[in-house]
Amino acid sequence: MKFIYTVIVSLLVLFVITFSLKNTAPVPLEYYGVINTSVATYLLIFISFFVGAILVGLLDIMERFRLIRTVRRLNKKVKELEKKLSSSKSLLVAEETEPSDRPSEETSI
Repeated sequence: MKFIYTVIVSLLVLFVITFSLKNTAPVPLEYYGVINTSVATYLLIFISFFVGAILVGLLDIMERFRLIRTVRRLNKKVKELEKKLSSSKSLLVAEETEPSDRPSEETSI
């Protein structure tokens, strides 16, 4: 498994290097006069990729926190229901072990 991981990472690094060498043309960036510069094509693409990856990571973190809250809420509900079930079982057992006030069939004959 480590070998496969190493091969994949090596191929990815090779791709990044060859992509960077082939895409060095400058791209002008302008944004309402605030930004007015030119950046290499590969740099613009890599920056866009990493900004997107960071945003997706932040969204994933938010989703994980939401799921953690849901799991905690559901675990709390399960514990409450288990308590309720055990108390119901103990009441049922207590009713079965109490002697009843009604006469048994043997004495009524």
